[in-house]
Amino acid sequence: MTDPLAAPAVPQPGFHTDSASDWHRVHPASPAIRGWLAVVAVAVIFGRSFFEQLFQEGISGRAGGAGIPWWIVALVVGGAVLVFGVAFVLSWYFTRYQVTDDHVRINSGFIFRQQRQARIDRVQAIDVVQPLLARIFGLAELKFEVADSGKSAMKLSFLKLDEAKRLRAAILARAAGVRVDPENPTAVEEAPEQQVLQIPPARILGSIVASELTLVLLLVAAGLVVLASLGWWGALFGLLPVLLALGGGYWQRFSKDFNFRIATSPDGVRLHYGLLETRAQTIPPGRVQAVGISQGPVWRIFGWYRIHLNVAGYGDSQHENRSTLLPVGNLQDVFAVLGLIFADPGVPDPHDVFTAALRGTGTAGGFRHSPGRARWVDPIAWRRNAFRATETALLCRHGVFFRNLQVVPHERTQSLQLNQGPVQRLLGLADFELHSTPGPVKPVVHHMDLATARELFLAQAARAAKARRLARPERWMQSQDDQAEKPSGND
Repeated sequence: MTDPLAAPAVPQPGFHTDSASDWHRVHPASPAIRGWLAVVAVAVIFGRSFFEQLFQEGISGRAGGAGIPWWIVALVVGGAVLVFGVAFVLSWYFTRYQVTDDHVRINSGFIFRQQRQARIDRVQAIDVVQPLLARIFGLAELKFEVADSGKSAMKLSFLKLDEAKRLRAAILARAAGVRVDPENPTAVEEAPEQQVLQIPPARILGSIVASELTLVLLLVAAGLVVLASLGWWGALFGLLPVLLALGGGYWQRFSKDFNFRIATSPDGVRLHYGLLETRAQTIPPGRVQAVGISQGPVWRIFGWYRIHLNVAGYGDSQHENRSTLLPVGNLQDVFAVLGLIFADPGVPDPHDVFTAALRGTGTAGGFRHSPGRARWVDPIAWRRNAFRATETALLCRHGVFFRNLQVVPHERTQSLQLNQGPVQRLLGLADFELHSTPGPVKPVVHHMDLATARELFLAQAARAAKARRLARPERWMQSQDDQAEKPSGND
């Protein structure tokens, strides 16, 4: 009988498991792609004053007789090219990697040596990144995060695009626990994907215009009008950096979210986005620790929402861009994306429950909200501060002007906490916090009745313990029995 977990037996180029003596290097063009920015920076720094003198005073062997001689500028730039070139070539030569059944290993450095090893079954997400120059050469960077990897992701810069995709497929296949056909052990097929939705550029642009950046821009414009009316024209130049920063913010958001597409595959959820630098991001099943859905007051007019997520290894601010699951979408898009992350919402009427979580107040959708005495500390949002526990996840809701919903699978609960300030203590209230892995999603329920908060604390602890016992294996295409036969090695 054919093994349903076996990889396809179609002969094709692919990656095979490396032995302890098998090592590989990244593409030889990697030093040029990594080092060109450093050379340009040196040329700009040392060449700026020379060209200023050249245009202001002319050149006759030396600019103005007291400037920087042209040959010194050329010598500095040429030396920089040589030094950086040698450094990046040595870095390329001493960087090696291998993929075994259980680990990915990367050795790098020629003065300060670094050896990194990551368990494949702990891979949280894996990206194929193509900066603009790398795209020209048909190269890509492979970057992946593992649990407890800290702030520095493991990455290979740069590989041929096809090679990076095949290596990604090999790592994800081994992370999933796929058994390779013994008659064709070298074949690792790229898992097919099915597109779920694509965000049109017009909506991306509209969401940026309706964002907080525009509010700042309007405030700056009002300041310019006031300064001009007072005749303080010199102060206007001080606002130029602010305008440039705002323009850069608009461009960065549009460039990052351009052509944003979400697809699903056996490997997990795949995100594709980027204008100049493109990124193909893969999040394996079960790696999402928490999901946050938010909506600002202006976006409410258009019915738009944004979805962020916590993934172990992403951290807080450093991976903010990679933590965006949906940059802007309507309610239908939100439900489609949540269906990819939470195949089982744990309630018979998920549409009604999540609609109440995003738009409702009070007890709609089975939510339990703050008591009436919470008006003294939160007169506007006390009926929005609420929670609902389903069979599979805890939903935390809060905010009126800026609506927020956090969803945490029970098995992903890290720890629980109750907070009570002096005013809350007088009113018999408490805040409930659920700790996930570091990230933009901070699950919290504000100003709950103290008895209700304690009840939630104990019940959620019991739900989390039970869910972890019943959770699917880390290798999501491997059965519990198979995983017990061959436990993963230690780091």
